[in-house]
Amino acid sequence: MNDLRRTGVALSHQPTFLDPHARLIPTFRILQQDGQLYPAAEAPALSKETALKIHDTFLFVRALDERMLASQRQGRISFYMTQTGEEAADTCSAAALDAEDVIFAQYREQGALAWRGFGVDQFMNQIFANDLDLGKGRQMPIHYGSRELNYVTISSPLATQIPQAAGYAYGLKQAGKRQCVICYFGEGAASEGDFHAGLNMAAVLQAPVIFFCRNNGYAISTPVHEQMAGDGIASRGAGYGIPTLRVDGNDALAVYEATRLARQIAVEEQRPVLIEAMTYRLGAHSSSDDPSGYREREEEDQWREQDPVQRFYRWLVHQGWWSEEQDQARQQEHRAAIVAAMKKAEKRPTPPLEELFNDVYAQLPWHLQEQQAQARAHILRHPEAYPATAARVQEACL
Repeated sequence: MNDLRRTGVALSHQPTFLDPHARLIPTFRILQQDGQLYPAAEAPALSKETALKIHDTFLFVRALDERMLASQRQGRISFYMTQTGEEAADTCSAAALDAEDVIFAQYREQGALAWRGFGVDQFMNQIFANDLDLGKGRQMPIHYGSRELNYVTISSPLATQIPQAAGYAYGLKQAGKRQCVICYFGEGAASEGDFHAGLNMAAVLQAPVIFFCRNNGYAISTPVHEQMAGDGIASRGAGYGIPTLRVDGNDALAVYEATRLARQIAVEEQRPVLIEAMTYRLGAHSSSDDPSGYREREEEDQWREQDPVQRFYRWLVHQGWWSEEQDQARQQEHRAAIVAAMKKAEKRPTPPLEELFNDVYAQLPWHLQEQQAQARAHILRHPEAYPATAARVQEACL
């Protein structure tokens, strides 16, 4: 009865089923691949300084991904995930946020972190899990986190960050803060139960969170058409009563403007927003994946022609803000800085053994004391497998 009393409820006296395919959701786009605006489009108010910082972040991430994937192939690191082809989605959305807004990432958002100011040395310390790693060597490579930059440490389990982001955003609302949360995830994560729990929670509580889905076409090897029968992820936003926008995730200007408007809704109106960024993962899912087993090279080439970095670069050139010579020089500078930082990071020692056991309890309980003693004994029995750690353990025992 309560539903029938709502203002504006439409009644029907004949059964009429909604056709989920009756209307395709439009995709917001501003920039053409040649760097020119679409005739009816209008560029956002993007300063030269911000635009060049966005592009510089693109170049840094490309150089980082290239070098780190090669390092994994050389056996210098254990694992890596590139974001080639998806740089505009996270970098430009982060650029549209306030520095105090909190980021909950999945694991392909190094652009957002670099935008916030995570330095090349910090990237390397985490990837090599050395004693300067903010995560104390406890995480796999690319599981970044920074309290200073309001970037919540990444978790490996898929979609756990979605309800966490909803809860954090509700906490901001309860505290009267004028900030929001942005939560990144892929369309594969939207197939997890946490996606539905998180969106429903945020919608009911009217939490200021931007749910940002990077629809890159594949959940590892599973294509979108095998994951869902509906029209992507955006169609689900309406079902939860959430303002929703689908954007071309390879269009830097459109992503920036979409997120700017989403933040305005989230902060000013104190409610959630869903953005679905349509993009494509040009690289493998991870260094453990071979995409040639599940997609055609022709498909990759078609998407390579829609490269977001090149599209934005051409726009910068049209603006008279950048040139090919500057671009080439900056790429070389990033490559040199990454190699230098990598050589430093891999020579540093690993964190002390004790770091595996602290930071949970005020006083280490007996069972963790036993495990620590067992780990210490194991290392001393096999010093050849843990040379640096064994030497420190032996020194501590003297």
